[in-house]
Amino acid sequence: MILINGAPDDKLPITDRGLLYGDGLFETIAVSAGAALNFEAHLVRLSRGCRRLGIAAPAHHLLRAEASQVIGTCPRGVLKIIITRGLGGRGYRPDPQLAATRILMLQPAPDYLPANRVHGIVAGICHTRIVAQPELAGIKHLNRLPQVLARGEPDQQAFSESLMLDSHGKALAGTMSNLFTLRANTLLTPPLASAGVAGTVRQAILEMAPGLGWNTLIEELSIADLYAADEVFLSNSLIGIWPLRAIQDRILNVGNKAAILLKHLINNGVVPP
Repeated sequence: MILINGAPDDKLPITDRGLLYGDGLFETIAVSAGAALNFEAHLVRLSRGCRRLGIAAPAHHLLRAEASQVIGTCPRGVLKIIITRGLGGRGYRPDPQLAATRILMLQPAPDYLPANRVHGIVAGICHTRIVAQPELAGIKHLNRLPQVLARGEPDQQAFSESLMLDSHGKALAGTMSNLFTLRANTLLTPPLASAGVAGTVRQAILEMAPGLGWNTLIEELSIADLYAADEVFLSNSLIGIWPLRAIQDRILNVGNKAAILLKHLINNGVVPP
C-alpha cells in the first residue's frame, strides 16, 4: 500500500522537487508484528532533518496514523517514509510557502541471511568516497548517489555490504550502515559532523553501551584501526547488527559483544528479531 499526502496513490507529479532535485528526506523503518520498530526515534530524526532543510515537517500524529493505515497487520516488512519539499517547478531556489509532499509505503522485508548476524559477513572497501558536506551531515536526505555508485562497483557485488571511506581515507560507514569497533571495554564509532547518516540504531547503541559497562568514544577510524580492533560490526534498522569476520581478504575477530548488543536491541524493540 502507498499513501501520498494521505490518499492511496502511486503517482507523483513530475514537478515534485524530490524528483527534480532530490530535495527531501526519508526514513526506512523495520516492521514486525504489525508495528513500526523504534518509530519515535525515526520521527524525531525526520523532524530534525526537515528543520535543517527548511521543510515544513508533517505532524507526528499524522504520520503515526498514516503509518498504522499502511502497515495494517503486516507481520514483517519495511515502512518507508519520504518527505519532499513539494511541487516547485524549475529553479533551485526553494519557495518557503511550498506544502511538503509525504509518501508512506510498505515494502517486503529484505531476505538477509540469518547467519549474517551470528557468523558475520565479509565486507568490501568501495572506491567511491563520501565527500564532506557539513550542512547535510547526519540527516538522511534523498541524495544517495555516492551510495548508489558504491553499490554498483563491479568488485563489490560479491559482498553483502561494503565500507565507504571519507576524502581523507578514514573509514566512515557502510553503504547502508553505521560502523563500530570494540576495543577492550570501549565502543568507538566515527564522527558524523562532516558526512554520513546519524542512524537511529547507532544512537540506540550509544545510549545502551554505558548500561552494559562499556565506554563510548566518537573517533576517526582508519582501516588499520579496524584490523586491530577486538570486534568490528555494522548496524542499521533492518539488519540490526552484522559483525565483520573479514574485510576483503583480511580476517577479523568475531567476539560475543556484538551479539550481546543485538539481543538488547531486539528486546527493546529497536530492531526486528
